[in-house]
Formats: sequence, structure tokens, C-alpha cells
Amino acid sequence: MKKNNNLNIALFLGGTSPEKEVSKSSSKSIYEALTDLGHNVILMNPAYGADQPKDISDFFAEKDYAPLLNENYVETVNSKLLDNIDLIFLGLHGKWGEDGTIQSLLELRRKKYTGSKVLASSLSMDKKMSKILFQHYGIKTPKWISIPKNNFEPEQVLEMIKNGFGFPCVIKPNDQGSTVGLTICKDESEVVAAVNLALEFSDKALIEEYIDGHEVTVGIIENTALPALEIKPKHGLYDYECKYTSGMSEYIVPADIPMDVFEKLQLQALLAFKSLGCEGYGRIDFRVNSKWEIYCLEVNTLPGMTSTSLVPKMAKAVGISFDQLIERIIKLSL
Repeated sequence: MKKNNNLNIALFLGGTSPEKEVSKSSSKSIYEALTDLGHNVILMNPAYGADQPKDISDFFAEKDYAPLLNENYVETVNSKLLDNIDLIFLGLHGKWGEDGTIQSLLELRRKKYTGSKVLASSLSMDKKMSKILFQHYGIKTPKWISIPKNNFEPEQVLEMIKNGFGFPCVIKPNDQGSTVGLTICKDESEVVAAVNLALEFSDKALIEEYIDGHEVTVGIIENTALPALEIKPKHGLYDYECKYTSGMSEYIVPADIPMDVFEKLQLQALLAFKSLGCEGYGRIDFRVNSKWEIYCLEVNTLPGMTSTSLVPKMAKAVGISFDQLIERIIKLSL
């Protein structure tokens, strides 16, 4: 670390996942905060390899600067551009960003060269495995079925849904975020198309019991749970549009729910976070039904940092500005 506490930080953004545009939006806010804090920031899109844009605006542009290739991640991590970097801040979202891939590559580099430290956890986005761990640690989660791409038999799946939890049900890819490829099926006529859509984005589709009720999320910074936040989307479903379009959702923080439920949500969020081996910061999503029963949906290891994102809203509710949040995340990593 520099004597004046200013760091050389590489901010990874973009990537190859369906959430790359969300990553760019998050990373633009992160970049502005890092520069406001006085850090020296180098932008890097791992999907470009060693040939990174010279113009900062190219990193955030809708049009890609060069072809996006998964194999370029290895080239980027091995690049000399990282030689004098003190810390790497991950602004990536989705596959190859939140599934442990980039974290593992960076950890290998750190061990080989020393110097750079990886920020954020290396948790896999495997929703099925997460739910198994939730059950092991006594965290209630919706019932589910996992369908591999090479073993999808529609009649058998329909029978499993009927016998397991019925309709409506949620069908989504096993390892994507931002509701990419997600469908709420009202009846059996929608199942085949929904499973096929989910399998376009993943090798497994997850079919999950639908929990009607409140959409609630809890942010985590280190070992502290932020105030629970309730989401009221205009569509009824907190889909991609409602997540990333200003005005499409109402956010209530602190959530207007009974205090005992509020406190239990915070405890369950911390337990879910630790059960998956997460560190630093994250966000845990829940559904709370009309009986105030809590169901944990998933853990977000690299939650969004856009103007409409939830962790910054929760942090603000306890007096933490966006710049302070970013600086706190950096200090946690060090």
C-alpha cells in the first residue's frame, strides 16, 4: 500500500456473461467512486485479453471494443498490466465473474507473483449446491428440482412438479443472475418452453417452488447485516427491466415488516452468507410469505452497484455514502 493510502487498483468489468451491460453500469459508478477517493484506477475487461482499450469511454460503451472471448480471461490475468497493481476490484457480474472462475485465476497469479490481492469471495453460482448447503445449515429455502441439459424428459418433469410443489413454479438457469432466463410458470403448458429457455444459459435448469409474498433482500458488509429492504416491482415480478430501469420498482428501507421478522432476516442473511464461505460483502435475497415465514432464495457475491442497486440503498439507510461503501469494501479486502 502507498504511504498516502492511495492504491493502484485494477477494476475488472464487462466480461462475456449475459450480464455484461449491468457490469459496465455498476463499474462506472465504482470507477467514479474510486477516482473520487484518490486511487489510481486501471480499467480491464478480461474478455479482451492483453489488447485493452486506450480510451476509458470504450470500456463503458454499448458497442464492444473487440470480440469477447472466454479464453482471453487467462491472458488478461497473466498480463503485465497487473504487475504494479495493489488490489483488484471485481465489477463483473454473472458467469465467469461470480462463479469463482476469475477469482481462482487471480488467486493463482497472486500465489505465483505475490503483490495483488483478490477482492470478493470465490463462491460458485451453483444454485443447486447453494440450496443443499442452506438445508444443511437449517436455512429454509423453496423446494426444488434440478434438470440436467442432457436428461430433460418433459413428462417426467411435469410429474415431479405436480408431486413436489405444484404450480405456479419458478424455472431458471442454475448459474445465472439478474433473472436472466427466468420464467414463472402458471401451469404445465409453460414448462417445456421455460426449461428450454433456462438451458440456453446453463447446463442445468432449476425448477423451484414459488413463494408468494414479500420480496426482501439483506446486504452484508463483513460480519454486519444491513437493514432489510423490501422491493415492490411494478410488474409483480422483480425481473430484469424492474431491476435496471429507474422508476420500475419501489424500494422500502428499512422494510416495513414486524421487528422479529426483520431481525430474523438479518440473522438468516449472515448464516446464509457464512454457510457458503463468503467473505467481504454480498447480498442475500429472500421471499417472506403471508405467515411471515422466511425463504432464502440465493446469495449474490458481487451485488450490483448501479444507481438503482440495493446494497448502496441499504448502506445509505445507515448513513454510509456510496464512496464510503466502496472505501469500506477496499479496507475489508486489505
